[in-house]
Amino acid sequence: MGNVENLIEAAQAELIAGHGQLEMQSVAKRAKVSVGLAYHHFGSKAGLIAAVVEAFYQALDEAVFSHIHWPSETWAKKERGRIGAYIAFHYAHPFAPLVIGAMSRAPEVLDVEKAFTDRQLASGAQMLTEARQSGIISYDADTYLTIALMIGGIRQAVIGALMQDPRPDPEKLTNEIWAFMSAALRIAKG
Repeated sequence: MGNVENLIEAAQAELIAGHGQLEMQSVAKRAKVSVGLAYHHFGSKAGLIAAVVEAFYQALDEAVFSHIHWPSETWAKKERGRIGAYIAFHYAHPFAPLVIGAMSRAPEVLDVEKAFTDRQLASGAQMLTEARQSGIISYDADTYLTIALMIGGIRQAVIGALMQDPRPDPEKLTNEIWAFMSAALRIAKG
C-alpha cells in the first residue's frame, strides 16, 4: 500500500474514532508517516477528508453501480438487486454512518457527494428512459425528477436504518424499498 492509500485509510480510521473529527498529526502517526507528507499529498485537512469521502464513493460506485452485470432474468430483479447491494454496502462499511449522516453537510464532503450524485442522476435517468422505451415501466414523469426522488428516498431510508439500534433486517429493508419503488414506477407485469 502506498503513502496516499495508507493516509486515506488512516484518516478514515481517525474520522470514525473521532466521530467525524480528525487532526493531521494523528493521521500521520497512525499512517506512520510525517505530517508534512500528509500535507504534501492533500494540501490540507479538508483535502484529506475529501479524499477519504471520494474513496468511499468510489468503492460504492464500484460495488453497486459501475461495470456491474447483475445476474437476473428481469430488469426489475436487477434493480431490486442493486438496492440490496446499496443497503449491504452501507451496512458493512464502517464509514457509512458518518459520510451520509453527521459529515454530509461539511463543505469538503458536499463537493464530492454532489459529483457522485450528479453521475448517479445522469445514469439513472438514462436507465429509466431505456426502461420506459422498452415498456418495462409505464411511469411517464420526468426521468430526472423520478431518479432524484428515488435516489433521495433510498438514501434517507438507509440513513434512518443506519441510525437504528438494532438496524432493520437488510432483506426486509430491501423488500420494503423495492415495493415502494416498483409501485411508483408502475412496472409492467411479465
